[in-house]
Amino acid sequence: MLTLTHNAVVAIRDVMAGVDVPADAGLRISAKADEAGALELALASQPQAGDQIIEAEDVRVFVAEDTVAVLDDKSLDAQPGTPGQPTFRLDRRA
Repeated sequence: MLTLTHNAVVAIRDVMAGVDVPADAGLRISAKADEAGALELALASQPQAGDQIIEAEDVRVFVAEDTVAVLDDKSLDAQPGTPGQPTFRLDRRA
């Protein structure tokens, strides 16, 4: 299962701050339709059917059903950037 670093949790909070989304909203990771092997991240008000839900501290990440296996051995990390626009990256867990 995808894990989240503390930096990723903080970054997701930052992205969601000031955005009018429900309390149970989260960051959704899914395959990018027009680019093979690419993923996209977007805020989502709720998970879609089949999404895996990952909760860490007070944030939620929804992993699209077709990307769960790809992210199973990964950790989501983030580096701060412009407020509200961190850089996310996936690392293989050891």
